[in-house]
Amino acid sequence: MRRYILAFGYWLLAIGLIAQGLSEQQMIQKMTSAAEEIKVIQCNFTQTKYSKMLAGEQVSQGKMFCRQPDQLRWEYTSPRPSTLILDGTKAQLVKGDADSGSRNRFVGELARMIMNSVAGKCLTDNKAFQVSAKETPTEYIATLFPLKKEMKHLYAELILHFDIKQSTVTQVELHEKNGDRTIIELHDIRIGK
Repeated sequence: MRRYILAFGYWLLAIGLIAQGLSEQQMIQKMTSAAEEIKVIQCNFTQTKYSKMLAGEQVSQGKMFCRQPDQLRWEYTSPRPSTLILDGTKAQLVKGDADSGSRNRFVGELARMIMNSVAGKCLTDNKAFQVSAKETPTEYIATLFPLKKEMKHLYAELILHFDIKQSTVTQVELHEKNGDRTIIELHDIRIGK
């Protein structure tokens, strides 16, 4: 009998937790609304690449500046300096101090993907991603499954961690088809609305 009472108690607790939580659509809407309010975001980042081909992990540090709707500066400060710049439709990769970088379509797509991930814009792009979301006590976690052929070929999923208190993305995970993954942690975030 005691076992049934405990099971019933757990069932009631689970029903209460489900009733308090937001639906997947409500979480996506909250993240999107918060992201739309952000006009400028600056932060430092740590990018960690885990690869089957390389022993250990590769860690890079850098700074990011993003101004809506279409300006991004993604600057690696260590171990090798380079900068990815998006200004409107122009994208550029600058390596070191000299402008010897490339200006191709892939660089532009990469820059837009970074900017849209950090700004939360990709959550409502139904042509590019199928999105699922879940909630923890401190964050919303959105998992994006690529739908476009180019992205689908490279990535199995992208995961955005959205801090509920800060109302911004604090971590991006890129899971590649080959099993490699990259985790980008944003810190020292400064927001302008």
